Formats: sequence, C-alpha cells, structure tokens
Amino acid sequence: MAVELPKLPYALDALEPHISKLTLEFHHGKHHKAYVDKTNELIANTDLAKKSLEEIVRAAAGQKDKATLFNNAAQAWNHTFLWNSMSPKGGKPTGALAQAIEKDLGGFATFAENFKKAAVGQFGSGWAWLTLANGKLEISATGNADTPLVHGKTPLLTLDVWEHAYYLDYQNRRPDYVSTFLEKIVNWDFAAGNLQKASQRKAAE
Repeated sequence: MAVELPKLPYALDALEPHISKLTLEFHHGKHHKAYVDKTNELIANTDLAKKSLEEIVRAAAGQKDKATLFNNAAQAWNHTFLWNSMSPKGGKPTGALAQAIEKDLGGFATFAENFKKAAVGQFGSGWAWLTLANGKLEISATGNADTPLVHGKTPLLTLDVWEHAYYLDYQNRRPDYVSTFLEKIVNWDFAAGNLQKASQRKAAE
C-alpha cells in the first residue's frame, strides 16, 4: 500500500487571489509530491510498506536511523492536513469550536493574535497549529517537519510557514500571508470536524 499524493480538495485556482494557482502547482505538484515519492522510496521492501502514512510517521518519530523517513513522511502528512485546512469560503468558527476558542483561548480575536504570533515567530521553516491537548485547545508551532501527531496532541488546523508555501505570492511578507489565511481562506468546518471526532473518541473510551 504505497503512500499516495492526494488530490487537492479544490481547484488549483480556487484560493486566488490569496494563494495563486502557480503557488499550488509548485507546492502540491512539486514539494508535496517529492515528500510522497521519497517516503515510498524509503519504505519499499520494509515492514512499513503496508502501513498508513500516519502509522509510518509515528513509527519513525524519534528514531535516529529513520530521521530521513520521518522528515519526508511527516511533511507528506502535514501537507495533506494543510490542504484541508484551507477553503475558498473562509469565515469564522461557529458552534462547539467557537465555544472552545472562547473558553480556552480567550475568544476569536485573541486566538487570531496568538496564532499569528506563533506562525510569524516560528524561526525558519515550520508550521503553526491549532490542536487539542488534554481536553483543551492550544496554539503551537513546530519546526521543519515536526508534527503534533507525535507529541500526544490532536491537530485541528495548520498553516505552513515554510517559504515555499508563500514566497511566490507574498515574498518575505509572512505576516501578510498569515493574516490572509486567518481572514480569507481558513477552513473552520475542517477544524470543527476534527474537534468533533476527537470528542467522540474521548467519549467512547
């Protein structure tokens, strides 16, 4: 069961003018594909070849001899999560997610301010995340390929702050890129669905 490059959940030009078709062509078709291809190369003829991508990420985490595999598999997973974290319709959170943001993060305006700080403040390459940890929402950032998956947290939403994610459209203006994500293209339905699934798993325990 080879790892596959997923199709984007929208057309290549669906996020314009906020994220250009050219950026998605490179980001999805070149960068993401390269992580998928390298992961498949590294798991070929091993006991991980029939595992899911998430299982591969977890198995490689913290293993020095599997550092290259972790970097590529985690990047492949993070990017798939990223595509779903964006949507042409944008908007603001509602329902249980909005209530949790109010309760745990001080409301939407405070969340947006602190998420932007995490994303802009991540030195070099990495990711900004909204996660669920110990029953509460958290904002965090990870460097390079690192992912909350391997730190006991449930990812709800992410933003890629590697330069390849935004440089064609925003050059060095990472703050503008992050603000645009929050104001125009964040997929709150996806985040709400992830929160609901996590709550259902917890209830079933």
